[in-house]
Amino acid sequence: MLQTSRDGAVLTLTLDRPEVRNALNAEIVGALRQRLAEAASEDGIRVIVLTGSGKAFSAGADLAALQTLQSASAEANLADSEHLAGLFDAIARHPKPIIAKVNGHAIAGGCGLAAACDIALVADHAKLGFTEVRIGFVPAIVAVIARRKLGDADLRDLMLTGRLISAEEAAAVGLVTRALPADDLDAATDDLCRQLATETSGTAVALTKRLLLDVHGMGWAEGVSHAVRLNALARATDDCKAGVAAFLGKTDPPWAAE
Repeated sequence: MLQTSRDGAVLTLTLDRPEVRNALNAEIVGALRQRLAEAASEDGIRVIVLTGSGKAFSAGADLAALQTLQSASAEANLADSEHLAGLFDAIARHPKPIIAKVNGHAIAGGCGLAAACDIALVADHAKLGFTEVRIGFVPAIVAVIARRKLGDADLRDLMLTGRLISAEEAAAVGLVTRALPADDLDAATDDLCRQLATETSGTAVALTKRLLLDVHGMGWAEGVSHAVRLNALARATDDCKAGVAAFLGKTDPPWAAE
């Protein structure tokens, strides 16, 4: 259901339900949340890659499970929704950068999952979109993610029509980071992981992720005040001290050897 592998500083999490295009059910969401929680404090992990097995990245919610939940209580449906929202929250708040390696179609919640990651590299044959309205559902949780990435016109276009778009269009509107030939996806992901693991400070990346999450939606004065406090905090970290000393001494910072 969820395959995990580690290569040095890189942890790869692979959605492994190819028979249902890696649809998300409670079990796989729980497995992802658990592994992400473990990785947050696991020594040596600098980057996390999320991808799918088979031809799809993820088709979103498991419709068979959704159909079962239709006869469940309101409390059970609320708990299931909170469980999924917890996964997106775990990605947003995770201290380590998370890369979506989108190997195939990313639909509905699967599209939200890709968009929730810090960086999303997408194979150019993949289609993406929020198709919930086409089956009478609402893209509620993923809308919170998409509205941080899309302008209002693009958001309404995609969510009200439920149309699928190409990887190139998804990158052009800012839903994902970059579209590239499928044959280049692995190499591009590996190169990005190397950059993050050896050319950036893990502490600085974690603080920057927190900054980008927190300041979104803040007013000018609140945002500046928050940034001032984080700026002062960053100066006192061991990584900042080591990085500045390495730059002035014309040596490599300690993370360059990781």
